[in-house]
Amino acid sequence: MVSQTEENYLKALFHLTNETIGKIDAGTNELAAFLSVKPATVNDMLKKLKEKELVSYEKYGKITLTQQGKAHAVEVIRKHRLWETFLYEKLAFSWDEVHEVAEQLEHIRSKKLVEQLDRFLNFPEVDPHGDPIPNAKGQLKFIQRSTLVQVEEGKTCQLVAIKDSSASFLQYAVQLGIGLSTQIKVLHRFDFDGSIEIEVNNKRSTVSQKFAENVYVK
Repeated sequence: MVSQTEENYLKALFHLTNETIGKIDAGTNELAAFLSVKPATVNDMLKKLKEKELVSYEKYGKITLTQQGKAHAVEVIRKHRLWETFLYEKLAFSWDEVHEVAEQLEHIRSKKLVEQLDRFLNFPEVDPHGDPIPNAKGQLKFIQRSTLVQVEEGKTCQLVAIKDSSASFLQYAVQLGIGLSTQIKVLHRFDFDGSIEIEVNNKRSTVSQKFAENVYVK
């Protein structure tokens, strides 16, 4: 049996090692920063995960998911993104509210419930933040995406996904009038700090480089 905390570690490792192009492993400090815990805490957990053959790891070395660990991580991510979609589409939760609730629901064990949920939602391919949902076979469709920071001045793009799913980030995006499929025009890039002047629905705003790096567009 894999505990909820262990599932959270597997999910974090998947995000760090499988959703970044060209990256196959992670470091202890990197994982600790991602989860906002101390490196010593990560080391203790990695020992447990290694004993369960869910990760490949040597002390002070790089961490990779085993095939079993990866499969379990994908299963948790599938449940999380299906629940986010259900909350958003059927229960009128806003996109900044769904993540926290889905964090709780993703640990439900019933496979039948997840299968029925997927069928009820008509087998969605992406969640409310634009992230791909793994199918019942555990297959995850990777989408080649650019970030807003890469868009040239004068060009118009369309938001397709959000990297940062925290409530504070999503609430800020809503204040700017930005949501999935929103058209964004890049007006000017400021060399001093990398901030960008954008236009959304005829309204001009200036966003930070950090914000632009967390917005996926096409």
